[in-house]
Amino acid sequence: MRDRLQDWVPRIVLAPSFAAVLLFVYGFILYTGWLSMTNSRMLPNNDFIGLANYVKLFGLKHWNIALVNLAIFGTLYILISSVLGLFLAILLDQQIRNEGFIRTVYLYPMAISFIVTGVAWKWFLDPGIGLQNTMHKWGWESFEFTWIKDSDMAIYTIVIAAIWQSSGYVMAMFLAGLRGVDNEIIKAAQVDGASGVLIYRRIIIPMMRPVFLSAFVVLTHLAIKSYDLVVAMTGGGPGRATEMPATFMYSYTFTRNQMGVGASSAIIMLVMIFSIIIPYLYSEIRAGADRR
Repeated sequence: MRDRLQDWVPRIVLAPSFAAVLLFVYGFILYTGWLSMTNSRMLPNNDFIGLANYVKLFGLKHWNIALVNLAIFGTLYILISSVLGLFLAILLDQQIRNEGFIRTVYLYPMAISFIVTGVAWKWFLDPGIGLQNTMHKWGWESFEFTWIKDSDMAIYTIVIAAIWQSSGYVMAMFLAGLRGVDNEIIKAAQVDGASGVLIYRRIIIPMMRPVFLSAFVVLTHLAIKSYDLVVAMTGGGPGRATEMPATFMYSYTFTRNQMGVGASSAIIMLVMIFSIIIPYLYSEIRAGADRR
């Protein structure tokens, strides 16, 4: 009896949170999927219209702009954050002095919310009060940096802020991977006369494939659901220059009274995230099975 009770206690304790997750996460995902196939406007309704909202969605210029912006932002954000994170991790892996302090400095931005990051970078990049104004006060009157006000360049200011926030986290992931490499393999390569650069390029970095994959999944997920950083920095502007799928979804659902279209954009974002996460989980499960 006591053994049976011990078996049931964890299940009883976890049951409320499990039920809450089922209802408030998966339940609302299913409900959003249903709304995406209804003629919902300001309020939900049950007028089923099939895939009409999805057809309408991909015919909207604003949605296509958001997808292009996501492609630009996501590509630069993932690539530069990964390269910079790996570079910083390799530097810290050289057993430099004050490593703990430096690691904390680079990790700190990730502890800040994206809203705070966005507001700080908005002030920094604002021509009237930020970098440009400061340079003018220092006597460099010809200095000009108005990217955040330029519809062609504003998306790159979002990239800069996102890289600043995430590169330290990626660095920590890569540093953990570097420290997990078997030292015996490295020593054997050194005995064979391999240089430090060659060891990293031919041995260490190829062995860190799972870390690269994990970093890619995390950064892709953050890129797809980017909302707070964009809202805090540019609000999607100038015009639609920094519109992203997440800001599009919020705008059409809650301010344009097109809940069905907004729900369909949310489902498309979910499909994007699943298309990254599911292959990753499959590869992890398969790798675990191979190790056994």
